[in-house]
Amino acid sequence: MAAVASLVVVAGTVTGVLADGGGAADEAGRKETQAPTLEPLPAIPTPSPSVSGSGSPKPSKSPSKKPGTKAPKKEPKTSTASASNGLYLHGQSQVLDWVRANAGDPRHAQIKSQIADRPAAVWFADYSPDTITSRVRSVTSGGAARDQVPTVVAYGIPDRDCGGHSQGGAPDLGAYDAWIQKFAAGLGSSEVIVILEPDSLAQFECLDAGRRSARFASLARAGRTLKAANPNARVYYDAGHSGWHSPSKMASALRQAGAASSASSDGIFTNVSNFHRTDDEVAYAQSVLSALGGPSGLGAVIDTSRNGNGAPPDGEWCDPAGRKLGRPPTLSTGRSRIDAFLWVKLPGESDGCKGKPGTFTPSYAYDLVTGS
Repeated sequence: MAAVASLVVVAGTVTGVLADGGGAADEAGRKETQAPTLEPLPAIPTPSPSVSGSGSPKPSKSPSKKPGTKAPKKEPKTSTASASNGLYLHGQSQVLDWVRANAGDPRHAQIKSQIADRPAAVWFADYSPDTITSRVRSVTSGGAARDQVPTVVAYGIPDRDCGGHSQGGAPDLGAYDAWIQKFAAGLGSSEVIVILEPDSLAQFECLDAGRRSARFASLARAGRTLKAANPNARVYYDAGHSGWHSPSKMASALRQAGAASSASSDGIFTNVSNFHRTDDEVAYAQSVLSALGGPSGLGAVIDTSRNGNGAPPDGEWCDPAGRKLGRPPTLSTGRSRIDAFLWVKLPGESDGCKGKPGTFTPSYAYDLVTGS
């Protein structure tokens, strides 16, 4: 399957998309779907937080991850879903809004423990250069205060999603360079994971040679900018997923974009917003890294948020039935060159079939908890 794992951004990303209203308010506005070779897989991120009112959760008592290391010193003693595994749970998301407002819902306990209490990435998907620094800082400073590692997603490349569902981003590469500089200024000095531009490399074939070369150069500059601003930032580049390009083909694009250089990269990410099984992604990521070359310290992070039952056999991309939560986020994977399993896509935020695109939909979240 050569499905595109693209990420739809809708109006409301700047001001914030409100959480679903409650148990009886599940949206069911289904739309026509197509095979993934014709229609990319959408995934709308939780809006990035505003500067004020972070609403951060209470500090976790589980062991924290020290800056400059790839894993916590030991696994948390507790096996509950609230264990951070060294990762930072930011206090703003649609699922947290729903949990706070719907304590009486019969699905509340499971959605809270299995989704809301687990750390997930915070997305910055709108082009807002005037506020991006302070908004990124609101996340990274929260992680630093708890000696935990936040995950932030930079998603503002021009020609994003090749004009598809997630079209948008900065108006041109010059503006993008300036936006990335301001993004980098909010990273602080503690450890932070940066997911740099999902789909930006796996979709490279939609660009002509000139625009492709310019994008590669821009991503290389972006990585260097992020690393120079915070040497403890761990920057990962787009490698698609195991059902898309071959490892050698993906490695070629990654190399041209600076992903093999320690000055700009800590490695790659795979499976963002997709459903491929963890073992398949581990093998694929290891193969891409081998083909990529570069320093031996380059690693990979894998999005395991919705891959518990693997990809649907019929190729359905839009809130497919029968999917399940994957492995909880952790910095201790036990797998060679795999730095983390992350929840980049927040489970329960709809692709557009079980709810309005990008909104948290309790029925979908509950289906992912139960695997139904």
